[in-house]
Amino acid sequence: MIDINDWINRFLNILNDTFGERVWFVGLQGSYGRGEATETSDIDVVVILNQLSVTDIQKYNTMLDTLPNRELICGFVSGKNELLDWEPSDLFQFCHDTTPIKGSLDEVVKVVDETAVNRAIKIGACNIYHGCVHNMVHEKSEDILKGLYKSASFVVQAIAFKQIGQYVKHQSELRDVVSNHERIIVDTFLILKNGGTVDFNSMSETLFSWAKKWISETI
Repeated sequence: MIDINDWINRFLNILNDTFGERVWFVGLQGSYGRGEATETSDIDVVVILNQLSVTDIQKYNTMLDTLPNRELICGFVSGKNELLDWEPSDLFQFCHDTTPIKGSLDEVVKVVDETAVNRAIKIGACNIYHGCVHNMVHEKSEDILKGLYKSASFVVQAIAFKQIGQYVKHQSELRDVVSNHERIIVDTFLILKNGGTVDFNSMSETLFSWAKKWISETI
């Protein structure tokens, strides 16, 4: 198991050597950010520079090649201005699922208003609906279905935030604050995440009906 604190310290040292004061923010997302990592978990690192050029992307890539566990490193790299001008509905999940390591996302959080949360729910439901129908008709893939339930669990986080005014980071806690419709989605996601049996038709139909409901919901 990776000692993420040691890894992050090494990452920060090399990042600072590479970009110096241009580093505006560093954060950790995903399972390491939530404290739920396993041996195979990706290291989802967020790096925001004061500005980002193609040369910077190349330098960052070269820098990552010097780090241990390179095959597990992923994440998000951006310039500050691009992030501030980003589609606000995308920033809802981004901001709330990012654990700050250096700097703050407070300036970004300001643009995530009620309209952005509503759009995150609506757009997420539309994407899941489309993906679910396509998978049921064409791909018939269990892996795609698992991915769609993961995406749906993020939408449930936005729904919970809208309803209770609080972001619930852990799915095991999320199921206790949402309605029965959303609880089924979260429970199914957790079953699939933990290697449970896939009932493709039943789970697809449940997800389709849930997404259809939220597309039609007045927000």
